[in-house]
Amino acid sequence: MVDVLDPSNIPGPKKAAIFLMVMGEEYTKKAFEKMTEKEIADLAFEMSSIDHITPEIMRAVSLDFVDKFEGESKIIIESESFIRNVVKSTLKDKQANAILEDLEKKKQDKPFIWSRNVNVGTLAGYVVGEHPQTIAMILAHMPSEISSELLMAMPTELKGDIAMRIAKLGQISEDVVRDVDKALKLELSGAVGPGGKAGGLQVLVDIINGVDKATEDAVMAHVEEDNPEMANDIRNLMFVFEDLTGIDDTAMREILKKVEGQQLTYALKTATDEMKEKIYSNLSQRAGEMLKDDLEAMGPVRLAEVEEAQQAIVRAAKELEADGTITLGKGKDDVLV
Repeated sequence: MVDVLDPSNIPGPKKAAIFLMVMGEEYTKKAFEKMTEKEIADLAFEMSSIDHITPEIMRAVSLDFVDKFEGESKIIIESESFIRNVVKSTLKDKQANAILEDLEKKKQDKPFIWSRNVNVGTLAGYVVGEHPQTIAMILAHMPSEISSELLMAMPTELKGDIAMRIAKLGQISEDVVRDVDKALKLELSGAVGPGGKAGGLQVLVDIINGVDKATEDAVMAHVEEDNPEMANDIRNLMFVFEDLTGIDDTAMREILKKVEGQQLTYALKTATDEMKEKIYSNLSQRAGEMLKDDLEAMGPVRLAEVEEAQQAIVRAAKELEADGTITLGKGKDDVLV
């Protein structure tokens, strides 16, 4: 099994939901009494996706909410009963039922969301036997971080074909998506909304942004051979490490808060002078000098480690953008006024 959350990158709303669930129903009831219906609905939705909370996640959340909170074993959360009890005891029946019905509808609109709780290797073993078109549909509907790992796990000769099918994937009927979702979940049961989502270039780009360099190269080589125009469109949509030179300094400082020192040193090993200067200018003088010293003292490192560090920083940036903390611009069309 894999953890749903990365302790070092927990979005704000999810962090609030975790804290309330750890504190218990009585505490949460009192907190809900001070919130609007929309705030309660949003938190209830976040809570519904949490099945367990690890000690690492507890400690990460405690940095913002309490002085110290530790535990040695995983806490199993019955999120359904927790949410129902808190919402019903806080709001009037009509309001509570409306929120719970809306929550159920939202959950139903997210097929394959359960994939976050399944070992990727196990999941890949089941998916790889499907027709490439079915694999493309599955990857297009799964959370992009899971799809990235699955695409990396696919045989090299299939990666490009699957990527092309994702890019060309049209609207899939809800019944088909639900049927495949149900069948795959049933097969994996021992290990673990209206209208189907369409595929398309952006879906493919989100997946490619999370894969390793070898998989990216295999995919792009196939797409380039089959459809050079599409390959160019994909490159224009992709956000890579060097694109961070174009973001504003406030956004860069937010990103640097989420990056570990060694990770940053590795990432700058092959960076352009412009990228290095962008980083140095958004660190304190002392931190910048230490980073320069570390970089100069660093011996040879594997290119794969450098690329992984750069991808980790890009992922952190995209998570901050998804949270609404920063805005990432790319290209001349992304001018903010």
